[in-house]
Amino acid sequence: MNINTSRFGNLEVNKNEIITFSEGLLGFEHLKKFIVVDPGDQTLILWLQSTEDEVTAFPIIEPKIFMPDYQVKLLPAELSSLKLENVNDATVYSILTIPSDVTKMSANLKAPIIINNKSKYSRQIVLQDSKLEVTFPMYLDLKKHIINFSSASSPRTKIATGPRVESNEHIATDASKRAPLNEL
Repeated sequence: MNINTSRFGNLEVNKNEIITFSEGLLGFEHLKKFIVVDPGDQTLILWLQSTEDEVTAFPIIEPKIFMPDYQVKLLPAELSSLKLENVNDATVYSILTIPSDVTKMSANLKAPIIINNKSKYSRQIVLQDSKLEVTFPMYLDLKKHIINFSSASSPRTKIATGPRVESNEHIATDASKRAPLNEL
């Protein structure tokens, strides 16, 4: 299946890579089908790209990359709606807000995206934990992780779908300090 995107151009995607949000995302309830795109850079930031609207894509990241103790506790009804027996069968992402000053980047820890790895059923769930932030400042933690990143010890779950896309857009501010992953 061919999907046209404004950010990544045309992508060839298998139907089994399409993620279904039966309720859509908060503020984008009309969009139900997405794919995860790995732009192939060293930022560890992926993109949740709509298959129904070529201009709608959200930067996402696994919160355990910059916050290793982040845990998602789902209610039984939430697990059931995702057709999950437990959260370990899912991948959890946070949507990022990336302003022009990337050092002010933040992650929404309060309303993560949960993807059932087998069925690809997904939801954005607002967690009940009052300690979680909608705009958690995480730039320095992410930068530290990128510098120390090693593919052999990475906790990153590799469920990114679609082909690797080379992009001229880089999220990090100083590309000269980023080493290719195979050199770290």
